Amino acid sequence: MDINAVAAKMQEKVADADFSSSVKFDMGDEFIVIDGKTVTTTDAPADCTIKISKENFEQLIAGELNPTAAFMTGKIKVEGDMSVAMQLSQLI
Repeated sequence: MDINAVAAKMQEKVADADFSSSVKFDMGDEFIVIDGKTVTTTDAPADCTIKISKENFEQLIAGELNPTAAFMTGKIKVEGDMSVAMQLSQLI
């Protein structure tokens, strides 16, 4: 998976969404940060950080991993504002 391609796809979705918070997907050595209408692959502070393995992130964006089940089983860890994480359903 090319992280820049994923960020570009997310940028398309963010442009049409009503999302004004910031969230960071932390995959260890790679990041995707959504800040309002902007998506980058540079590490930055965010209202909510979602820690996830790259493999699980790929499954999540492909629709093969249920976010709620992933959270409940520890495949996703959320730090910060949980309500921001809940808003992500409109973007993923």
